[in-house]
Amino acid sequence: HGLSHDYSSQRVAVLLGRAREDLRIVTCHLGSGTSAAAVDHGRCVDSTMGFTPLDGLVMATRSGSVDPGAILWLQQETGLDAAEVSKRLEQHSGLIALAGTNRMQDIESAAASGDAHAVLAIDVYIHRLVAGIAAMAASMNGLDAVAFSGGVGERSQLIRRRAMRGLAFLGVSEGSVSSSETDADTVVSAADSAIAAFLVHSREELVIAAQTTALLTEGTVMR
Repeated sequence: HGLSHDYSSQRVAVLLGRAREDLRIVTCHLGSGTSAAAVDHGRCVDSTMGFTPLDGLVMATRSGSVDPGAILWLQQETGLDAAEVSKRLEQHSGLIALAGTNRMQDIESAAASGDAHAVLAIDVYIHRLVAGIAAMAASMNGLDAVAFSGGVGERSQLIRRRAMRGLAFLGVSEGSVSSSETDADTVVSAADSAIAAFLVHSREELVIAAQTTALLTEGTVMR
């Protein structure tokens, strides 16, 4: 995810016409794996992921942050061993546990039809996402822009708009741009939004290419 956060923060700076070193940006990679990062004047200073990628936001099949006491309870009360608990947290939690599927498009359709499990899944997803973005902003003592990337971040207008709505207290005002209207990186917040929000199509391969070129140019590649 680091490559995606790096690229998104660079693109936001370009779209704003400012240097990344002058900005405080929260980048959100919303895909099968989900994370937010605080990019403070060009340097990542915080992330929702922790010791492992299991920590942080709700994901497709991963739980995200869980009370350690819940893990202990599962082992003590159900007899599950560490390997089985790990498997369930990694592969059978998150959206798939809440809604029965890990496809956000299917969850949104089910929620629109009134499925209570799907509605809950989206509510939990947004609650954790907004809280994560706010925490990243707090770690930088402010915020200039937010970026949404990854499969869900790029394709789900509902998730972006719900997130922006939840961030209104920070100065984000939702816009009306839908994913179907553009294949380009673009602003998705309102024109008068105090904090700009962007849809960024993640291009990790460009970061890999740039970093490889830099290493080759510096002659530091190990042979």
